[in-house]
Parts: sequence; structure tokens; C-alpha cells
Amino acid sequence: MRLTSTVLGTPEPRALAEFYSKLLGWPIRTDEPEWVTLRPDDGSAGLSFQLETGHVPPVWPPADGAQQMQLHLDIEVDDLQEATAAATAAGAVVAEFQPQDDVRVCFDPAGHPFCLWTRTG
Repeated sequence: MRLTSTVLGTPEPRALAEFYSKLLGWPIRTDEPEWVTLRPDDGSAGLSFQLETGHVPPVWPPADGAQQMQLHLDIEVDDLQEATAAATAAGAVVAEFQPQDDVRVCFDPAGHPFCLWTRTG
């Protein structure tokens, strides 16, 4: 068995794929109205984006009665400040609550959380 992709639901698969393509530098491989995929050139696991017209973004930090986060993406970066600036320029929003100094919790344009982080030590 081999994991090939993590799939994110979104009301706009192409737009979300374009965001992650800018952020990660991965090319779009499959581009259909209801399904778009990204995969790095080395062929390792990528990201896919599936049309979900009723998508409800999760809430961070968690709140009773709100859509709970079921997953998030961790993205290791060399320079947290530079990566955060690049992510926001591509369309991300930085979360108000930040749990650690070496992590930046952000939301993609569909509201999915992702963490930019640097290795310490």
C-alpha cells in the first residue's frame, strides 16, 4: 500500500489547488471541475481537492457547537517569517491564536488550517 494524496473538500477545487500550488511549488496534475490534484515532481504523496458545495470551514481554536477541525497540514519551512509572508500573499489568513513561537497556524482560502513550522535545535 502507498498513500498517494490527502484530499481536501472545498467549494472551489481549482482555486484551492492554485493556492497550494503557489505555496508548495507543486504543479497541477489533474484539473477537472470537481477534482484537482497536485503532486511534487518526485512523485511522492500530493494533495487533491474535491468539490464539496456544502463545505463548512472548521473553527480554530475549537469551540463547542462549531465545525471541528479533523485534520491539518504541517509544512516545515526554513524561515517562519518569510514563509508566513508568502502564505498570506498567496491568500492565507494567519490565525489569531498561536500555540507556539516556532509555529504559525494559518487558514487556506477554504478555511482549512495548516501549520508552518521550523525545526528548533
